[in-house]
Amino acid sequence: MERLVHCVKLKKELPGLEKPPFKGEVGQKIFDHISQQAWDMWRNDMQIKVINEYRLNMGDKCDYDVLVEQMLLFLNLKEGKTAEVENAQRGRGES
Repeated sequence: MERLVHCVKLKKELPGLEKPPFKGEVGQKIFDHISQQAWDMWRNDMQIKVINEYRLNMGDKCDYDVLVEQMLLFLNLKEGKTAEVENAQRGRGES
């Protein structure tokens, strides 16, 4: 039987993850409150954009912490502003 969760990202009841995505409190929080659909939105799209846009090095603890912070913000598990990853004006300089 499919496990349903009230997804705080998509604000409706949806199928949940099969298991926590990683160990610890944050992984359990995602498992309890995030749908598979919302998790896929993070893993397959936004996570890649954040890593690439901000050139995060996953071997660097500070960069990894930035990624976790952005993940929590994106999934609505924490309040605050998410990183801007799609700005057509970035890199164009001043005219």
